[in-house]
This record gives sequence, C-alpha cells and structure tokens, in this order.
Amino acid sequence: MKKDFVLPILVLTVICLVITAALAITDSFTGPVIAEAAARRAEEARNAIIPEAEGFEELTLDGLPAAVTEVYRATNGVGYVIALTTAGYGGDMKLLCGIDPDGFLIACRTLEQSETKGIGTKAIDTLERVLPGSDAALEGVDAVSGATITSRAYINAVKDAYSAFEIAKEAAK
Repeated sequence: MKKDFVLPILVLTVICLVITAALAITDSFTGPVIAEAAARRAEEARNAIIPEAEGFEELTLDGLPAAVTEVYRATNGVGYVIALTTAGYGGDMKLLCGIDPDGFLIACRTLEQSETKGIGTKAIDTLERVLPGSDAALEGVDAVSGATITSRAYINAVKDAYSAFEIAKEAAK
C-alpha cells in the first residue's frame, strides 16, 4: 500500500527536478543573449532620440523623480536622454525624452504602452509631434481631449524629465 502512495510522489518529484534543471540550463544560455539584445535596442533608441550623439554615459544621480528610471548624457555634450516609466490609463508607459543643453526638448519616443487604441495612442502620437522644441514650461501643451489620463500622465512624465535634466546639469557643475 505504501508503495502505491510513495512511488507516484517520487516519480513526480524526479520529473520536476529534471524539468527545473533543463530550464536553468536553457536560461544560462539565453539570458546573456537576451540582455545583450535589450542593451542594443536601448542604445539604438537613445541614438534615435539624439542622432548627433557620439555615445552616451549613464549618470547616477540622487533625488530624481519616481518616474525617471535612467539618465544619460551624450559624451559629446549635445544633450541628455531621460528614460521614464509612468502610469497611463491602460497601464505603464515607457518613454525616452531627449533634452538639449539649452533645455529644449529634442524628441520624445514611447517605447512601450498599453493605452486604448485610437484614443490613447492618438494622444501619444499628438504629444510626440507637439512637444519637440518646448522648454520646461511646456507652454501651449495641453491634455488631449478624450484621452485626458493618458496625456496628463505623458505630460507629467515630460515634466519629470525636465526635473532630471536640471539635476543632471547641476551635478555636472
């Protein structure tokens, strides 16, 4: 009777151990490849924001707004790229903002978002078109009608990018 009870448990345990080992081995091979591909995509995204940059150096700064995940300075001094994650209507939005040394927005690009198609995505597209050239005051930049939560989240993220820019400039002095 004990044999009928213990044997299936033992067999299932061995199967679980074999599968776990196989997954661990697979991860050890694919993990570095995935990390390298992600780093390459991130570098390409920074270069798309500031094409004139010769390269980027990541800055470690204190006191950054919560939405800011990374701050990069172009090695040739043409600007900064700030990576942000903010909560929109449909979930988190990840974006990059490039700011030139004079404090004008070069470009914003949305890397990931799950906003409502046709409404939230239209707001993001509109903001990506109207924001370049703006300074920290963001004068004339308003929430997009029908997608207020999405557009306010995006605008607030850009304001956080300007806060990070000011902190980075101050740290460079």
